[in-house]
Amino acid sequence: MPSAETFAAPTLSVGPLTPHLYAPDAVRPLRAKEHFLKADTLVELHQHPWPQLTFSTRGVIRLSTEDGSYIVPPSRALWVPADMPHSITLIEDAELRTVYLHGWIAPGWEKCEVLEISPLLRALMLALDTTPDGLPPRDSQAAQRERWIAPLLVNELERATQIRIDVPLPANKRLRQLCEALLRNPANRATLAERAAVIGASERTVARMFRDQLGMSWQQWRQQAVMAHALPLLARGMPVSQVATASGYATDSAFCAMFKAATGQSPTAFQHKKRL
Repeated sequence: MPSAETFAAPTLSVGPLTPHLYAPDAVRPLRAKEHFLKADTLVELHQHPWPQLTFSTRGVIRLSTEDGSYIVPPSRALWVPADMPHSITLIEDAELRTVYLHGWIAPGWEKCEVLEISPLLRALMLALDTTPDGLPPRDSQAAQRERWIAPLLVNELERATQIRIDVPLPANKRLRQLCEALLRNPANRATLAERAAVIGASERTVARMFRDQLGMSWQQWRQQAVMAHALPLLARGMPVSQVATASGYATDSAFCAMFKAATGQSPTAFQHKKRL
């Protein structure tokens, strides 16, 4: 049975997977790498001076920045701007793929973006050689192919549908404490008033802080946090009733109503679509 602790502490921590051995440049404007990693592995916080596109061919991952977390199933990729510190947690065993882009060809997005992967975009990313510097590429024409692929890949990126499944985190330390407590234990059904008391604030004050700092209500933020928690569990085949309980809902029907309002489909339909 898959674990319900989507935001549980990882059991293995690894370094940043040698990004310096895949630095893009004018000759090789796209560089790709792949790593097979086990569930509950943490790729430690790191950054680099070029943007990246992160996805997995199988398995769900969570990429975290100072501003929040992003759930990335295999049908999606995450754009991370240059110089943005980020870490990655493997929610499942996954084949982690990363494409680095030279700054002169990359889109000018200044924040993380979750993108739907088209069949063409997936094929282009998988066609890139993944050999690190210091070793001969498996494909002797790798550099030329990267230059051919680059403009079409960037065009597909810019055409991709952007989806918001992030969980933003506030800068305020007390509010962040409240948010992180829910992320660690989404099944806890404490009210906002009870959670506010823990950080020494009133319910009204905390509600205002959500609006001022995150641009959304507590209810909206909690829904996004629950969705980020529930989607990987549903994708792994956990029964809807168990996902509802793990997400802090007293009844399956209440969870299903929330899920359908957020995604336009029922949890069962989502699971069926994943199996197709």
